[in-house]
Amino acid sequence: MSAVPHPPESRRDWLLSDAPQTRRQARLGAIYQGWLTFRANKLAMVGLIVLVLLIGMAILAPWISPQSPYAQNLADRLQPPSAAHWLGTDALGRDILSRLIHGSRITLFIVGTVALIAPVIGLLIGTVAGFAGGWVDQVLMRVTDIFLAFPKLILALAFVAALGPSIGNAVLALALTAWPPYARLARAETLTIRNADFIAAARLQGAGRFRLLIRHIWPLCLSSLIVRVALDMAGIILSAAGLGFLGLGAQPPLPEWGAMISDGRGYILDFWWVAAMPGIAIFLVSMAFNLLGDGLRDVLDPKGDKS
Repeated sequence: MSAVPHPPESRRDWLLSDAPQTRRQARLGAIYQGWLTFRANKLAMVGLIVLVLLIGMAILAPWISPQSPYAQNLADRLQPPSAAHWLGTDALGRDILSRLIHGSRITLFIVGTVALIAPVIGLLIGTVAGFAGGWVDQVLMRVTDIFLAFPKLILALAFVAALGPSIGNAVLALALTAWPPYARLARAETLTIRNADFIAAARLQGAGRFRLLIRHIWPLCLSSLIVRVALDMAGIILSAAGLGFLGLGAQPPLPEWGAMISDGRGYILDFWWVAAMPGIAIFLVSMAFNLLGDGLRDVLDPKGDKS
């Protein structure tokens, strides 16, 4: 009797196989399973969609913006939302929608730069402190405690006041004040890993401290840091908006959302849209990052703690 041919394995079955044949199949299968878990969280998908739209809006800003964000028209100042100006105009007659679209670039620049700098500093300091122990741990953690003793916004204000008001100095100040929680988290993860059997096995095979940190400890700390970064993005946006509101962030005429709220605070009772529209934009983006972080926690939390 001839054998009955088996149907060809689908790509989905190949990715979800319980017995992957290669490292590539195992890696792609883990990514696909993570995507399925993330996709099941409807609110996380909403957050992802909002952020994708924000990124697309920032990239296409010169083409989708109805007007120049800097063009002034005093004849049309403080116009309410209408067909000509969907979100109204500000005190100088500038189109608020156009300024919000171009301001998304500044928001993404701040978020992206801080997200690249602060976790790297925290990962380096936290893993070195946790892995080395002794006086190195004590010194690094006491420095971390000094930074944690001050509210982040107050410390950022001090840095910007010393460096001078500008968007670059605001980003640097936010990055310098945002790394301590990542250092604490990385240290805690390192303390649970450094005495594991696979670390001892790698050390017996001749791996040095630097290789152990780079190849074995850092990858296991990344998932927790990614979740923390996503959840912290809302706070970074609010801190950047706070610096802009106080005149210490992006300087005029840049369309930074916090500065736009500051410009409209004097008209909030009679011309509410001037301050409300950038405030709504900050709220939506901050909420999107929180929803995204909640979904990433479901996917990347190695302990499976969803509380």
